[in-house]
Amino acid sequence: MIASAHVDTFARDHLPPPALWPELLFELPTLQYPPRLNCAAELLASGDGAKPAILWRGGCWSRAELADKIDRIARVLVEDMGLVPGNRVLLRGANGPMLAACLLAVWKAGLIAVPTMPLLRAPELRAVIDKARIGAALCAAPLLDELERARGIPLERIVVFDGDAEDALERRMQAKAGGFTAVDTAAEDVCLIAFTSGTTGEPKGAVHFHRDMLAICDCFPRSTLAVQPDDVFIGTPPLAFTFGLGGLLLFPLRAGASAVLLEQATPESLLQAMQDFRATVCFSAPTFYRRMAALAPRYDLSTLKKSVSAGEALPAATRAAWKQATGIEMIDGIGSTEMLHIFISAAGADVRPGAIGRPIPGYRACVLDAYGRPLPPGQAGRLAVKGPTGCRYLDDARQRDYVHNGWNLTGDICEMDADGYFHYRGRSDDMIVSSGYNIAGPEVEGALLGHPAVAECAVVGWPDRARGQIAKAFVVLRPEAAPGAELARELQDFVKQAIAPYKYPRAIEFVAALPRTGTGKLQRFRLRPGGGTVEK
Repeated sequence: MIASAHVDTFARDHLPPPALWPELLFELPTLQYPPRLNCAAELLASGDGAKPAILWRGGCWSRAELADKIDRIARVLVEDMGLVPGNRVLLRGANGPMLAACLLAVWKAGLIAVPTMPLLRAPELRAVIDKARIGAALCAAPLLDELERARGIPLERIVVFDGDAEDALERRMQAKAGGFTAVDTAAEDVCLIAFTSGTTGEPKGAVHFHRDMLAICDCFPRSTLAVQPDDVFIGTPPLAFTFGLGGLLLFPLRAGASAVLLEQATPESLLQAMQDFRATVCFSAPTFYRRMAALAPRYDLSTLKKSVSAGEALPAATRAAWKQATGIEMIDGIGSTEMLHIFISAAGADVRPGAIGRPIPGYRACVLDAYGRPLPPGQAGRLAVKGPTGCRYLDDARQRDYVHNGWNLTGDICEMDADGYFHYRGRSDDMIVSSGYNIAGPEVEGALLGHPAVAECAVVGWPDRARGQIAKAFVVLRPEAAPGAELARELQDFVKQAIAPYKYPRAIEFVAALPRTGTGKLQRFRLRPGGGTVEK
C-alpha cells in the first residue's frame, strides 16, 4: 500500500477490512491514475484560468480566482485552525461559491470533507459528528444555530463564512497569501465521507478516496453526457449530496466548463436561471422536472441541450411531459452515495422507453437472485454493480449487507432485458407482496402520475389480514382537484387500465405533501405504519 499523507489515521483505521471491499475495476485508459494525487489540484490543473468556473446571482469567479480562494481557505485551515492531514471537517451551507471553494480547499489541504445537508437539525448533526469524530467545521452563517446546538466534544472549532463577523472566513482569507501547495496525498487517501440521506432510516457514512473524485468525472460525463468545455451546468441537488457534488462542481471543473450555483431554487427560479445564464446541462430530480414541465414554455431554454434525472425513479409520464415541453429527451440515471455517482444511464438515441439504460463505460452490472446467482434477462432481482468506485462504510456492520462476492448490492430491484438495458422495479424494501403477487410501488406510482389530477404520489405496502399486504397510495392532488371517495375510485380504475389490475392501490389517502429528504428523495418508510406523521 502506498504511504498515506494522513497524520490523523482515524478514517483509514475505521474502514472495513479489505476482504469486505468490493472489487474495483480500472479497465478504461482514462482510469489509470498515479499512486499519488490530490483531487483538488487535479481538478484545477487544466483549463483557461480566465474562464468562468462558478457563477451565481451575485457574481462570477474565474478558474484562477477560484484557485486563489481555495489556497487562502487552505491556509486558514492549516495556519489558523491548526488542522493536519486526515482531520475531518464538517461543511455546512447552501449551494454557493464559498461552499464550493471550502470543499476544494479541504481536499487540497489533505483533510477529509464531511458535507451535510442544510436541512439537518442538531440531533442529526450530532450523530454525524460523533460517527466521524469531527473536530472542526466551516459553516455558513445562516445555518450556524443548529450546528451550535450540536457543538461539543469533539467539535470545538467552527469558522463561519457568508457572514460579517470579525473572525469570518472571508476576513481571515484576506490576511492570507495564495500559492498554497497541495498536500501530497495518496490516490487512496480518504477525502470524503458522504452520509446517506436517510431514505430508509439511520444514515451511513460512505468513504471515498481522492482517486474516486476523478473516476466519476472520467466515466459518466465523458461517455454518456459527453461534456464540452463550453457547457454551463445548473441544477437543484445540494453539493452535500453526491449527485450534486458531481454534477454541479466536479464534472464542470474536470471538463473546463462552468457551473451555476443557486442557493435555493423553485421551478420558476430554476427556469429563469437557465434562461439568464444560458445553461446547457441541468441536473435535478424527477419531481422537480415534473413541476417545471408545465412552466417551461414561458422561458427561453434554447441553449439547454441535456437534462439529467436521478435520485429516484423517473416516471414515464414525467419523461414524456418534459420532452413535450422542451423537446429534450431526459437522461435518466441510477447511482448511489456508496458508488458516489451514476453507473447506469443512457442518452440520445440509446434511450429506451421504460428503461434506465445500460452500465456506463467503466462499470459492470447484473441482476442476482436471493442466493447471489446471476438471473437471466426478463427476471427481476437484486441490482449488483462493479466499477472504479464502490462501497466502504465508516465503521458500520452494514458493509456486509452491501458488498457480496465483490459486487455492490445497491438495494435496488431491477430487471435486465435481452439487450442489456436495466429496468427499475423498486427498492428491495419497497416491494409489496399481496396475496402472493409482487407489486413494485414505483410502477403503481408511475401509473397514478398519468392521471391529470395527481401532482405527486407514493405507494407503500400496508398490512392487510386477508392479503398480507395491500398497495396503499398517498396522493398529493393538483390545486384544481377535489379529494374524495369518488376521485379515489376514479384513480383506482385508472390504474387498472394502465397496468395489471391486481396492482391497483386498494387504499388511497389524500395528503398535502409527501415526506422527503433534504435531497428531495421520497422517504417511504415514514409512510408505513409507525413511520411518523404525514401532512394532511
